[in-house]
Amino acid sequence: MRVDFYQLTRDPAELVLPLIARATLGAGARLLVVSHDDAQLARIDEALWTRLPDTFLAHGRAGGGHDARQPILLSDQPQAANGATYLACADGVFRDMDGMERAFLLFPPAQVDDARATWKALRGREGADLRYWRQGERGWEEVKPKG
Repeated sequence: MRVDFYQLTRDPAELVLPLIARATLGAGARLLVVSHDDAQLARIDEALWTRLPDTFLAHGRAGGGHDARQPILLSDQPQAANGATYLACADGVFRDMDGMERAFLLFPPAQVDDARATWKALRGREGADLRYWRQGERGWEEVKPKG
């Protein structure tokens, strides 16, 4: 399982997620976006429609009549009713999900300590491929964590 840690130093999660969603769909995968914050999910919902005007990012909110058909599903629970194998934790809280192949943990600077604890917990898992990204002046830069 690959886990990408995204430290959000410039843009909030709702502006970054459309880029992740586009790449996920381009890879032929489905995405589950999870947040405990309903207002954040509403902002993500809007951004998926408007952030990349030249890209159609079909999606829905969990609990609708067509969850299984949604290539991108927004939820407050890590249950992939759409069969997603990619998980985006938009609120900075990592969650496990059955069948997960790849996860994205998006977190602001205020949650760096929590992200470090998650990194340490996942580092020991067999097959874990952890990557750390930070927004720099020229876009996303991969950082090699110490230890």
